[in-house]
Amino acid sequence: MTYCVGIRLNAGLVFLSDSRTNAGLDAISTFRKMMVYEKAGDRCMVLLSAGNLSISQCVREILQTEKIPNGDGEPITIWNAKSMFDATRVLGSAVRRVYETDGKALQNAGIDFNCSMIFGGQIGDEAMRLFLVYSAGNFIEATRETCFFQVGESKYGKPILDRVLTPDTPLDEAAKCALVSMDSTLKSNLSVGLPLDLLVYRNGELKAERIVCIDDKNPYFKMIHDTWGQRLREVFEGIDDPAWNGDAADFPLMQESERYESMRKITHPGERIV
Repeated sequence: MTYCVGIRLNAGLVFLSDSRTNAGLDAISTFRKMMVYEKAGDRCMVLLSAGNLSISQCVREILQTEKIPNGDGEPITIWNAKSMFDATRVLGSAVRRVYETDGKALQNAGIDFNCSMIFGGQIGDEAMRLFLVYSAGNFIEATRETCFFQVGESKYGKPILDRVLTPDTPLDEAAKCALVSMDSTLKSNLSVGLPLDLLVYRNGELKAERIVCIDDKNPYFKMIHDTWGQRLREVFEGIDDPAWNGDAADFPLMQESERYESMRKITHPGERIV
């Protein structure tokens, strides 16, 4: 399994992925889930993938040469697309082509055609855009209300993203938030593992300058891991314990309620139970 997160902010984009792939308890491997497609000064696009590794690797390779019709004009590729929307259409076409080639054979082997991808970046003067692509090749786009996408083991790292991220969040703060989200996932799920790939893209740069591979010796990520756990415990210990005596508490837990009626059967001394 894997965990990937892509974030679109006013200031730029943040992409983070793990690299663990496993096919059982004793078959654990490391494969990168991030791919950067870049033509400096013209376009910078980042692809994160989750799901069946053979499918996602095939899609990544096909994407570099995939073409879709453009009326009477030159076919559209990721290298000449005028917008991220068109580049994402090319990605969807690549996914469908892999399905046409391998889908039936996978089905006959009892394997689902399972892949999901985050694809984002910037082309020319167009605004940055971020998309979530499904295994059918269709996709949705991030908005101001939903400024991040996750694929893979998303549930463990989602709460911190929901609480912290807004379109106005600074890039470095968003990168920190993504790393905390990943640390929470690593803590709770053994199918997600180091090393990590982190890319932070600043609006208008049209090239990937801040990209790093993070292993278990990385000092910043070790600090994130230790500090986040410690601060969570401190916050937890600073919250009052439940108070059952409502008269003596500022924040009483127990209050009168008629809802107890349906869940409690109270017998009295001498009462006969039939």
